[in-house]
Amino acid sequence: MNLLPSSLLSGALLLALSCTPSIAADQTPDIALKTKYTDVTVSFDDAIKADAPLLKYLTAAGKSWASKTLKELVEQRKDMTDVPADIRNRPWSAERGYTQEALIASRYASVIRSEFSYTGGAHPNHGSDTLLWDRQAGKMISIRPFFTELADGGPAMTAIRNAVVADLKVEKKKRDNDNPDMSLVDALEPTLLKIGAIALTPSTAAGKSSGLTFLYPPYAVGSYAEGDYTAFVPWETLKPYLSAEGTAIFGGTRPPESGDKPK
Repeated sequence: MNLLPSSLLSGALLLALSCTPSIAADQTPDIALKTKYTDVTVSFDDAIKADAPLLKYLTAAGKSWASKTLKELVEQRKDMTDVPADIRNRPWSAERGYTQEALIASRYASVIRSEFSYTGGAHPNHGSDTLLWDRQAGKMISIRPFFTELADGGPAMTAIRNAVVADLKVEKKKRDNDNPDMSLVDALEPTLLKIGAIALTPSTAAGKSSGLTFLYPPYAVGSYAEGDYTAFVPWETLKPYLSAEGTAIFGGTRPPESGDKPK
């Protein structure tokens, strides 16, 4: 944990919180656990609540995470005996929010899991991960069935990695024209498990996905001050590597507003 003197921490915390709104600021959490100084919550959006099997799966996962997280945070506080009480007793929070980003072919629900936490450090932490729910199979899946191959370092992953890197570098230069640090971007590997969290992108074509969106929280490809990054790979780039199922679900173009997510 990165602790600061009380006077410095107050200013840093106010600045960080003003830049990083909590997930459940505008909604009542669906799961809430609490101790004297710590809150752990989980929230689901309306689209997820309307899908009973998906909601059941995520509720079980959310309850397990909330219980485990609360226990860990309580134990963490016990180890802070040498920290001044005004810092040790600051309110802590950990939140998860699940949002359905897209529903493709009435079958594949692309879900973004957003996270926010503050545990007494110089600033809160936040990030996102992704899940892909197959309504027909009733389980979580990967994007592998949409491709003929996704071997580490193979043709498809190399093309995807190069497209992601190119898109991130464009955004990096927008944020810092003078001297953007590209080292973390260049370090991205052409492997499915290391390229970043992947979501199916909405499309202007009904029931289709316009490509893949890759989510990067602070520190993943830049400093905390740079914030989140996303990269978009259009389906046309993916086309040579798509399976029959992938060919069936991809098409159209990305709606302008989808490029601003997640928040």
